[in-house]
Amino acid sequence: MTGPVVHQAAVRDVEFGARVKIVEPCNLYGCKIGDECFVGPFTEVQKGVVIGARTRVQSHAFICELVTIGEDCFVGHGVMFVNDTFSTGRPARGRKELWRDTVIGNRVSIGSNATIMPVRIADDVVIGAGAVVTKDITAAGTYAGNPARRLLTGK
Repeated sequence: MTGPVVHQAAVRDVEFGARVKIVEPCNLYGCKIGDECFVGPFTEVQKGVVIGARTRVQSHAFICELVTIGEDCFVGHGVMFVNDTFSTGRPARGRKELWRDTVIGNRVSIGSNATIMPVRIADDVVIGAGAVVTKDITAAGTYAGNPARRLLTGK
């Protein structure tokens, strides 16, 4: 009988910009984090992720492979990014050719506990707490709900 394979949370093979602040424990590996970013505790940022300058990633966020986040963004507590669309009706289980990328524009704020599927989000967007983003967002504005929809602002 063999014991478990234990992987330790670590910060390894990360390309950091200037004046980055991270709060451990966190698991950052093979990613790029721009100047003046903040990454909170209990956060995982996987290989190949790019986070733009002055972006804040709050605690308990999960940013999977194939995600690019622009500059001056805010990623709230517990935000989850997904790269597997379950296109075969089940998890891809390592079949990375089935994964899809996510691109977040500049000045995007994502509220706590939002889920971001593989999408593209334009600049100057606010995603409400708990929203589930399932489709591209091509226009600036505020989006909320499941699935996320643009909120109309009346005067």
